[in-house]
Amino acid sequence: MIEDKLLIWRLKSGDSSALASVYEKYKNCLLKIAIGLLNQGSAAEDIVHDVFVSLAQSCDKLKLSGNLKGYLAVSVANHARNINKKIQIKQKARPEQSETGIRNQDKPEQWIVHNEQLNKLNNALAELPYSQREIILLHMHGGMKFAAIAKSQDISINTAQSRYRYGLDKLRSLLNGEVKK
Repeated sequence: MIEDKLLIWRLKSGDSSALASVYEKYKNCLLKIAIGLLNQGSAAEDIVHDVFVSLAQSCDKLKLSGNLKGYLAVSVANHARNINKKIQIKQKARPEQSETGIRNQDKPEQWIVHNEQLNKLNNALAELPYSQREIILLHMHGGMKFAAIAKSQDISINTAQSRYRYGLDKLRSLLNGEVKK
């Protein structure tokens, strides 16, 4: 937390190496969140880069009330939500394109599809309602507390905890079903 405040201070002071330090510190965590929310490696990388570009452009206006990791995780989740909305609008415009067609556009050279277990987990996550998936990823990979998630989504803490619990239960049943096949 103190390290993050120092990094933000350095960013606001114009130290370009501070942005690189923040990027190296949080890129993997943020990438996991974005991949979990989108199930597309290249789009996830784009979101993470967009979040860091936004951070660089607006660092002088940044007023952080929580921790930097949580702020960045919510930014990634918001960007992913916007992309998912655009995808849904495109699907409504072209109903002949299936959801699996969109998911399978990932290129084989992307690192995430090489790991079979992560691929199964991502597919199971993709089957969860978005609200549950987002809370699970923000809590597990973003390290955010339920109170912070609830505040960022303008919901009650009980709602955030319920969505988390229901999402984990559904994930268990999906993954157990996969194992039994």
